[in-house]
Amino acid sequence: EENNNMDSENEESEEQNPAEMNMTWIFSRRFQLSLPKLSSRKRVVQELLSDLLCVSHSLFSDNFFPVLEPVIGVGSACEGWSPLKEEDVVYCMFVPLKPPRGYAFLLEPDTMREMPQRNMRVRVEPVCTCTRERPNQNTPCFLHHSKEKLNRNQVASLLHTLCTGPYLDVEKITVWFQTFVISAWSVVPQSCHYSVKVLPSSRSCKMKLSKASGGSLFVEVIFSVQQGDSDIFLSSQPTEARLPPSTMWLESCAVAEAKFFRHIARQAPPHSCHLKCLRLCARLLEGSRISVYALKTTVMHLLTLIPLSEWQNKYLLMRVDDTMRYLRCCIEEKCLKHFFFGNGNMPEVISLPPAFQGAQPLNLFQHLAQDPAAQTEAMKEFNEL
Repeated sequence: EENNNMDSENEESEEQNPAEMNMTWIFSRRFQLSLPKLSSRKRVVQELLSDLLCVSHSLFSDNFFPVLEPVIGVGSACEGWSPLKEEDVVYCMFVPLKPPRGYAFLLEPDTMREMPQRNMRVRVEPVCTCTRERPNQNTPCFLHHSKEKLNRNQVASLLHTLCTGPYLDVEKITVWFQTFVISAWSVVPQSCHYSVKVLPSSRSCKMKLSKASGGSLFVEVIFSVQQGDSDIFLSSQPTEARLPPSTMWLESCAVAEAKFFRHIARQAPPHSCHLKCLRLCARLLEGSRISVYALKTTVMHLLTLIPLSEWQNKYLLMRVDDTMRYLRCCIEEKCLKHFFFGNGNMPEVISLPPAFQGAQPLNLFQHLAQDPAAQTEAMKEFNEL
């Protein structure tokens, strides 16, 4: 199948210079650029989690736990370009949380951190569920029912199980979900094909799914809360090495990024090389101080600046060259603008909160601007590459 993919891509490249075709083929072999079967494996993971969530809805429908919404694939594997070897790929899935009946989620920004990327707390507040229109519905109102009546329901109360004070607690949610996965696995259809091992994690549910034949899949379920109707979510998984307090959630653009790549896939010509370009550059930068996120941001910018017709497979080496030159210029200027803040080239399909649209662009290379020695070292390292 891999050879067939290579042959079809070479047929697309008939107009390409023979030397460039040969170099593209060498790169493809050297860096394993025929991408793994990411799409089919992502579907397996999504179907499995969808079945798990169906079980959760039947188990928790009469309790006051968060409502688990359909999963959203995020990260490089779900975008279709993971730089990792096939056996090391982790399929990251956001599971959005909605408040159960009787509650509302209110997002409170952490004022200690500057905009635009913020830490937030999710305050859980009871709301009135008095049902004069539906008097037969046996739903206690946390605001208006007597304490005696509420005491019988406190064991199921969200505030008494998954919160610390009035705030949604990431670590309590993680333990709750991990326990659910272990107890519910036997009733999931895929349990006939996979065994599951829940791996240690305090802010997400990491799972290793093993087949009897020996193959395995790594999955990470990340809990999230949507900001209004936008593509920006609060994420349970921090990006920094130091863990924040368990009631702190980090603003994340991961869903918007995945949506951007789906948008590009619909608009780009057949055999577009943008994912292959990402994977190749990630392999070239392996071991350097340039982060994979900086690389992805660079390619996202270029995808809005260079016509998509110029991303055919025959232009792979040119686009790799553009990407590396763009990165080098950003290191020289000590400035790489975050893609989702104040970007006038943002596709209309991406829904952002007003604060994002009017914000000053966030500089991902701010650390280079603040530390001349780090910038000098980065330039030296990049020139060696």
